[in-house]
Amino acid sequence: MEENRSSAKFGFTTEAENWNGRLAMIGFAAALVIELLSGQGVLHFWGLM
Repeated sequence: MEENRSSAKFGFTTEAENWNGRLAMIGFAAALVIELLSGQGVLHFWGLM
């Protein structure tokens, strides 16, 4: 039986968790790049510390 992708899904679904993981990996990689290029931590780079 095929899954109906047009129906609204809320909560902890497999698709939502996959997107959450992907976006977390992108954020972590961006933080590493900022730290490598600026020579300071992300919070210092943004002036929060």
